[in-house]
Amino acid sequence: MSRLDGKVALISGAARGIGGETARHMARAGAKVVVGDVLDERGQQTVAAINAAGGQADYVHLDVTREAGWTAAIDLAVGRFGKLDVLVNNAGVFIGKSIEDITMAEWQRLVDVNMTGVFLGTRLAAPALRDAAKHNEHGSAIVNLASIAGIVGSQLDPLYSMTKGGVTLFTKSAALEFARKGYRIRVNSIHPGVIETDMGEQTFVSRAQRTGTNDTSAARSTVLATVPWGRLGTPEDIAKGIVYLASDDAGYMNGAGLVVDGGMTAT
Repeated sequence: MSRLDGKVALISGAARGIGGETARHMARAGAKVVVGDVLDERGQQTVAAINAAGGQADYVHLDVTREAGWTAAIDLAVGRFGKLDVLVNNAGVFIGKSIEDITMAEWQRLVDVNMTGVFLGTRLAAPALRDAAKHNEHGSAIVNLASIAGIVGSQLDPLYSMTKGGVTLFTKSAALEFARKGYRIRVNSIHPGVIETDMGEQTFVSRAQRTGTNDTSAARSTVLATVPWGRLGTPEDIAKGIVYLASDDAGYMNGAGLVVDGGMTAT
């Protein structure tokens, strides 16, 4: 189940972490994958590994805050693979600054990547996704990377929470707009808990700094104690959820949020 045979997917921020793992899982599930990122060397390595394993992938330099980057990425997907069935808006940044400490430049960066990037990807990919949807019973799919910080408040980074809350509601609104227009593009979000990635490590550093100890091991233990399942998440945990939402198995899910957090938000 959750197969992506014959589908073409574009994933932003896919050089490493959750995005890279998603690209590998999608390729193994049968999709042709376009990996977009600003980390060119890492992105090309991810693509090379996918192709070496028998998959089909290509890399494009993608700054999600720029329309031109999105246009080039979408053109590559359609030009090389013939269509675009799936968009994964994965690229995101974590600043880890409080309301009073963040600079305007840092705030703008947070908004540009976490919110404007999702808006631009959705807006510019919509025509290609709409065209592909005409040939599939379950239409096309957009999966937006939100966060549990987009569902509940965050003591650690209320501004990151603000951007991910925006992604959460944008997902629902985009799903409704596309449905009203008859585009047959399903739009869903996925909400990871604390995941073992570079960004996850940033949250431990930020938490340690807030306590004045700089002890990231203690910060990790504090977070782990809040996870009922007893471990932190992995990129694979999230990639599997994204593959599901992108597949025809999720053909009746639209405007929904899939929480993958080991039970953190259930407490």
